[in-house]
Amino acid sequence: MSKRYILGIDNGGTNTKAAIYDMSGKELAVSSRGTKMLTPRPFFTERSIPELIEATIEVIKNAINKSGVDPEAIVGVSCTGHGNGLYLMGEEFTPVRNGIISTDSRAIDYIDKWYQEKGFEEKIHPLTMSSVWAGQPVALLAWLKDNEPEMIDRTKYIFMVKDLVRYYLTGKATLEITDISGTNLINLKTKNYDDDIFDFFDILDWKDKLPPLVNSTEEAGKISKKMAELTGLVEGTPVAGGVFDIASSAVATGLVNDNQLAIVTGTWSINEYITSEPKAEADLFMTSIYPIEDKWLVTEASPTSASNLEWFINTFLANQPITTGQSIYDYCNDLVCDTTVDEGQLLFFPFIFGSNSIADATSGFVGINSYHELKHFVRAIYEGVIFSHMYHIEKLRTFNLNLEGAARIAGGITNSDVWLQMFSDALGIPLEIVTVKESGTLGTAMAAAVMLGEYPSFVEAADEMIHVAKIIEPDLEKTKVYRKKYTKYADVVDNMASPWKIMNES
Repeated sequence: MSKRYILGIDNGGTNTKAAIYDMSGKELAVSSRGTKMLTPRPFFTERSIPELIEATIEVIKNAINKSGVDPEAIVGVSCTGHGNGLYLMGEEFTPVRNGIISTDSRAIDYIDKWYQEKGFEEKIHPLTMSSVWAGQPVALLAWLKDNEPEMIDRTKYIFMVKDLVRYYLTGKATLEITDISGTNLINLKTKNYDDDIFDFFDILDWKDKLPPLVNSTEEAGKISKKMAELTGLVEGTPVAGGVFDIASSAVATGLVNDNQLAIVTGTWSINEYITSEPKAEADLFMTSIYPIEDKWLVTEASPTSASNLEWFINTFLANQPITTGQSIYDYCNDLVCDTTVDEGQLLFFPFIFGSNSIADATSGFVGINSYHELKHFVRAIYEGVIFSHMYHIEKLRTFNLNLEGAARIAGGITNSDVWLQMFSDALGIPLEIVTVKESGTLGTAMAAAVMLGEYPSFVEAADEMIHVAKIIEPDLEKTKVYRKKYTKYADVVDNMASPWKIMNES
């Protein structure tokens, strides 16, 4: 039998990727393209849907060409993408408006109102098992109903980003269940839509715009003739439901056992473990459906991770002269290596796109004096991102006392040995790095492999397709220093509540 391949597609907030794998998880080719984040007003983060689809077509074509694989041998396709946000479609593949990315916070006032209502914690949270925040569909739909009500009649389908891409690829409208389980739009006990939820959020007018639900490894459509012509894929190629991005990255680290910590670094600080017992705790960010049967993903997350470095580079280092052949990331690593863990005592709060502690919190440096140079600011960013992850991980450990041992880590930070070592030192635990370059695309491609019957489930797929490449061991002497620094970070965050509130007053 000739060799068979699978294609994974990943649409993040500002980047689109496609990668081709064989059934052992070996990456043959990957292609990526950036997309613009649009900020038409403060606190709005949007994107052009036509640009998104154009980018997706481009990266699929490029990945196929780079791989040298006969498109006939690409036997399955699957998508992932950033969770939450909102993508509205009208008739005949016509976008109703710009897509909204999950870092959007225009609807923050709705969050305060809902949390003050008695019914949320008593009735709604036990059903959805998720906190509610401004970038979720429920908040955005409520905001649109009040501010752009004409969108309701113009909308035929409500999508998450990966489901939108799958709709364009196949012409079939569905929502995949791991993704939608993290949006407050479904009852996690019944695994279906629930009028009580829509009534509470006052978005019942939108309910009939939601497509049917499908599972991760279920065939959710086939590549259409039009998209076959545009992408180079073969018409009729089956497309799996796909996977919520946080779950996709988790399975791509090999997270298939209970009580193991997984960390994903990107736009969002994602910290998670899987369990057989779903949790609906008031202080927990989210419990969502995992693509392994009878497993749930318990997550603490916020948009406070490595994207803060991207922002700093784009804002302050865009014209920085660097050595020929050296990347800007190598340059940042070198700056950090020219400092020590106990040097400078400069703190950075990584809240450029939102906070994981105080609703009014904004980003910034604290402790600046004439001693500090660029290298200290870059180190503070590295550490601030780590401390944000630690804040989440400490909360997870209050819910799971067995969350010990080495952690699996994925995402952009794995490209920096310097940052990885700092992570391990600060957490005081080993970090396991798997032989995966693009966790999002591989994790969702695994759904296609299971759909095709190559593996019975994600458990067997992970055993064959995921392997640990190296283990980072912590320097426990540095762990002591980082612990003191983290305590200081947490204390300053708590004491900044009042100043941040003042700064956000109109």
